[in-house]
Amino acid sequence: MIRRFLAVLHARNLEFIRDRSALGWNIILPVLIVLGMWFLFSGGQKPLFTVAVFSGNTPFTGLHEAFLQTRYIHFYSIDNLPAAIRKVGHDQIDMVLDLHRRAKLRYWVNESSPKGYILEKLLNGEKGTRYTRASVSGRAIRYVDWLVPGVLGMNMMFSCLFGVGYVIVRYRKNGFLKRLNATPLKAIEFIAAQVASRLILIMLITVAVYIGTDLLVGFYMSGSYLALLLTAVLGAASMISLGLLIAARVASEELAGGLLNLLSWPMMLLSGVWFSLAGTYPWLRHAAQILPLTQLLEAARAVMLDGAGVVQILPHLLALAAMSFGFLALGALSFKWKND
Repeated sequence: MIRRFLAVLHARNLEFIRDRSALGWNIILPVLIVLGMWFLFSGGQKPLFTVAVFSGNTPFTGLHEAFLQTRYIHFYSIDNLPAAIRKVGHDQIDMVLDLHRRAKLRYWVNESSPKGYILEKLLNGEKGTRYTRASVSGRAIRYVDWLVPGVLGMNMMFSCLFGVGYVIVRYRKNGFLKRLNATPLKAIEFIAAQVASRLILIMLITVAVYIGTDLLVGFYMSGSYLALLLTAVLGAASMISLGLLIAARVASEELAGGLLNLLSWPMMLLSGVWFSLAGTYPWLRHAAQILPLTQLLEAARAVMLDGAGVVQILPHLLALAAMSFGFLALGALSFKWKND
């Protein structure tokens, strides 16, 4: 069993490495995206003010305070005040308002943030203001720092889904799987070899891209590299297993491409690759939690930006591990060798 597994693993690795166009594109694309976004967004502040409002169980939308009616400021409700205050320290949120206790209204701004300074002037300029200032400090997180996990995760997603899905469909279409079915090789052995091969290559490419772009741009990294690596491994494994599940029975490359696009585009838009879902509809944020890319990015950003350890990101890791096991088991049970 081990010899058969290693033989398939070795053959798959050679096949991918010899495809120089695919290998080069997996390396060049994320580098170009990171450098482009760094160039576009490193020179100035985004024009939109973002204010998180903590009001407990009382909705704040009905309040008639002039500041809450200010145009061009995005107000949204939160239920986790400490987490929002940490984001103020990282310049991910411009201000936090605490309306929970009407007798003691408070607000938080980052002392080094120009947006926080402007918002504070607007708030204190209102007549009859009753807010108490509570400032926080911290290194400002650039957009490129927040973007890096999203770009790397997106690159992993496309490589995992399409790199595995198209390959197996092509194997089935040209009769290669039919010939393998005549050997003692079992479906679970073949699938496990495909997962291991893609996982090894994806991790090598992702680590190389991370190091290379870090030398060029200089990312903010406050957590453990081992926790980040564990997150990346489980995230890649879950998306590889998902690609295998899609390709388990499909015999048409066109159908496989449509199904893979149907999975990849919602993940790219809803998992927070380019922008945060903070302030969007609650049901949309909850729905995004079922996507493996969402779990991967939330855990990676918690490690990189907030210094979270394995214990703090354990729910995300368990979700990714459960997805990997579930997708892999369903793929093995439904796997079809022949193109009937």
